[in-house]
Amino acid sequence: MLSALKYLTSRLRREETGATAVEYGIMVGLIAVVIIVAVTLLGDNLTQMFGQIACQVGSGGTYTAATGTCAAPTTP
Repeated sequence: MLSALKYLTSRLRREETGATAVEYGIMVGLIAVVIIVAVTLLGDNLTQMFGQIACQVGSGGTYTAATGTCAAPTTP
C-alpha cells in the first residue's frame, strides 16, 4: 500500500500536462480580455472612420460623425 502511494505521488509530480492545459487556458482568457477591451475602446472611432470613408467613396459628400449621416456634395 505504501509503495503504491509513493508511486502515485511520484507520478503526479512528473505529470505536467494538466498544468500546461491550465496555463494555456489562462493565456487564452487573457487574450480574449485584451481583444474585448480593444474593440470596446476603438469601436466608435472605427465606426466613424469607416462611415466617413464610405461617404466619400460613395457620393463624395461629407460625413457628419455626430449624426452618422452623409450629406451629398453641393455643386455651385
